[in-house]
Amino acid sequence: MKTQAIAAMSRKPVLHYFNGRGRMETIRWLLAAAGVEFEEQFLKTRDDLARLRNDGSLMFQQVPMVEIDGMKLVQTRAILNYIASKYNLYGKDVKERALIDMYSEGLADLDELVLYYPYIPPGEKEASLAKIKDKARNRYFPAYEKGVLKSHGQDYLVGNRLSRADVYLVELLYHVEELDPGAVDNFPLLKALRTRVSNLPTVKKFLQPGSQRKPFDDAKCVEAAEKIFV
Repeated sequence: MKTQAIAAMSRKPVLHYFNGRGRMETIRWLLAAAGVEFEEQFLKTRDDLARLRNDGSLMFQQVPMVEIDGMKLVQTRAILNYIASKYNLYGKDVKERALIDMYSEGLADLDELVLYYPYIPPGEKEASLAKIKDKARNRYFPAYEKGVLKSHGQDYLVGNRLSRADVYLVELLYHVEELDPGAVDNFPLLKALRTRVSNLPTVKKFLQPGSQRKPFDDAKCVEAAEKIFV
């Protein structure tokens, strides 16, 4: 039994989701930034999802699910917190973790808009995109540019060292600019942070073609997701 437990701890994490960004992409980014190799088992049909539900792998009947260290973790924030804690991307004390959580929750609010954009009905896309542009440029980006980076003058959001909040912010900068080119142009500190994080060897590797980073969810990806979840 002990040997099996050690083997489970030594395996690569296995990510269970469909072959698209969705709620798993932030997990992919964080594992990549931590330099952790992972495997993916893609859901392709409703039956694939049903099998995970029926064998008890999904506590709340939902994905994403990550097999890691002998556990089957669900709930995106719980997964991210575990990875960040394990790989020293979650601050040095309880105060830093509180700031990392606060910054990450703000990013999650904006990310929710970006995440659902590909799935918005055509007649509602223009209004949805306008909302993303407005929230990013006028609420969220200024908060991190002026309220955090400019106010403390450090290279990273918390404790002057890389945390999961930095990785999440940089991921979202890329995603927003896919929808709104030039969205970051008036935020020099955010651009500098993006460059800094993107040049880290682990992140640089993840940004290269052929990595496990997923492209923007196009119509084909949306159709594939709907075959599983709708």
